Amino acid sequence: MNMFSNKEMPSPSSLFSAYASMAASMMLFRSMANELIPHPVRGYLVSSLRYLFKTHSPKLTLVIEESNGISRNQVYEAAEIYLCTKISSNTERIRVSKSPKGKSLTIRLEKGEKLVDFYEGIELKWRFICAESQQKDPNDPFSPPRSEKRFFELTFHKKHKDRVLDCYVPYVLERANAMKDEERVLKMYTLNSCHPYNGVKWESINLEHPATFETVAMDQDLKNAVIEDLNRFVKRKEFYKKVGRAWKRGYLLYGPPGTGKSSLVAAMANYLKFDVYDLQLANIFRDSDLRKLLLGTANRSILVIEDIDCSVELPDRRHGDGRKQPDVQLTLSGLLNFIDGLWSSCGDERIIIFTTNHKERLDPALLRPGRMDMHIHMSYCTYHGFKLLASNYLGIHNHHHLFGEIEDLMKETDVTPAHVAEELMKSEDVDVALEGLVKLLKRKKLEGDEFEDEAEKKNAAQAAKRQKTGKQQRKPVRNNRRNSTKRTSNRLSAKKTILY
Repeated sequence: MNMFSNKEMPSPSSLFSAYASMAASMMLFRSMANELIPHPVRGYLVSSLRYLFKTHSPKLTLVIEESNGISRNQVYEAAEIYLCTKISSNTERIRVSKSPKGKSLTIRLEKGEKLVDFYEGIELKWRFICAESQQKDPNDPFSPPRSEKRFFELTFHKKHKDRVLDCYVPYVLERANAMKDEERVLKMYTLNSCHPYNGVKWESINLEHPATFETVAMDQDLKNAVIEDLNRFVKRKEFYKKVGRAWKRGYLLYGPPGTGKSSLVAAMANYLKFDVYDLQLANIFRDSDLRKLLLGTANRSILVIEDIDCSVELPDRRHGDGRKQPDVQLTLSGLLNFIDGLWSSCGDERIIIFTTNHKERLDPALLRPGRMDMHIHMSYCTYHGFKLLASNYLGIHNHHHLFGEIEDLMKETDVTPAHVAEELMKSEDVDVALEGLVKLLKRKKLEGDEFEDEAEKKNAAQAAKRQKTGKQQRKPVRNNRRNSTKRTSNRLSAKKTILY
C-alpha cells in the first residue's frame, strides 16, 4: 500500500521552483552579509564555525624540515641516519647507495615511505616527504629553479608530547652521533654549480688521501709545532667560550709550488678526523651566497681556500673597485666578516686554511692574528725531508753511501719535495733511484750557478752603464755650477754698481 497518493506527491516543477527560490535566498543572504559584515569579522566567524564542527584528533605531528632558515637542521640529519636502522620488512621502498670504496651500503627512506618506531611504550610514526617548494617563472629567465623541499613528519599521541620532545628527540640525536662516530668516513665537499642564478650547493665524496704527519716531508720542528697547536685547539672549547672568541683556528700555508701544502691539509684532516670543504671563490658571485655556503659547513671541519692570491680578484675594501662583471658582488669585506666577524660564531671547532705561493700579494687584513693565527712556511726539501721520502718510497731506514753527497748537494740546491718524490718513484732499485736524484741535484746546481753568473754579469753591466751615465751627467753639472756662479757674480757686481 502506497503511503502517499499521487495527488499528495509534489510535481517536479514545484520541486525545481522551491530549489530555485532557496538558492536565490541564499545568494541574497550572502550578498547582504558581504556588504554588512566586514571581511575580518567574516573570517573570524568562518574560522570559529570550522573549529566548532571540526573533528579533533588526539594525534600530534612534528614537522622536521631539512633546513632551519639558512642553516642545516641537525634533527633532520639525525633522523635520516637513525631511521635507516629502523627499516623493516614492511617498508616497501628504500634508497640504497654505496661509494666506490665504502665499507657498507647506505640505506635511506624513499619519499612517501612510512615506518613505526617504539620508545618506552610510545608508538611513533615516521614519514619522509618530498614536495616542490618553488616553481620557476617561465617569463623570467633569471628566476630561481624549481627546488625540492624535504622533511620528516613524526606523529604520536598528544599526551606523550613532553616525553617525546624531552627524551625521544635527544635520544635520536645521541644515537645518530654515535653511529656517525662508529662509521666515520672523512668527506671532501666541493661545489656542484657555478651558474650565478642557479646558486651553488655542497656535494661530497669520500676523502681517501693517505697523507699523514708521518709521511709529510717538512721540517720536524715545524711539524711538531703544528701538531701541538692542533691538539691545543681541540681541547680548548671552554677557554674560547670564556674569553669570548669563536671556536675556530686559521692557518696560512705559503711557499713555492710542490712543497706539500695540499698534503699538509690532508694530514691535518686525517689527524683530527675533520671533513674538508674545498671552497673555490671563483664559483661564488655574491656575499650572500658565500654566507649560505659557509653556514652549510658542519662543525669539526676544515675549510680550505687554495691559491687565495689568484683564485679571485676581490674588490678592495677601501676604494670599492668592482670587477668587470656587474652581477658579481663578492667582496673581500664579505670574506673577512665570516672569517672574523659576527658570522664566524655560527659553528664550532672549525679550521680555516688559506694556501698561497705568494704571501706578499695578500691583503694584510687577511694575515692578522684572529684570521690567520699561524703562518706555516712550506720551504724546499731539506735533508731530513729527503730521508723521510727515501724511507717512504724506497724503504731505506739506514744509511746509504750516496746520502752524504745528496746532503751536500741539497745545501746548495733548491728542490721541492714533489720533485724529489717524483725522482724516487722512477725506479724500485735503490741505487738507480738515488743516482738519478744525484744527477737531478747536480743539474739544478749547475743551472743555479749559470743563473747566478748571468745575474752577476747583468748586474755588472748595469753598474757600468750607471757609472758611465753618471760621469756624463756630472760634467754638465760642473759647467752649470760655473755658469751659475758667474751669473751670480755679475748680478752682485751690477748691484754694487747701482748702490755706489
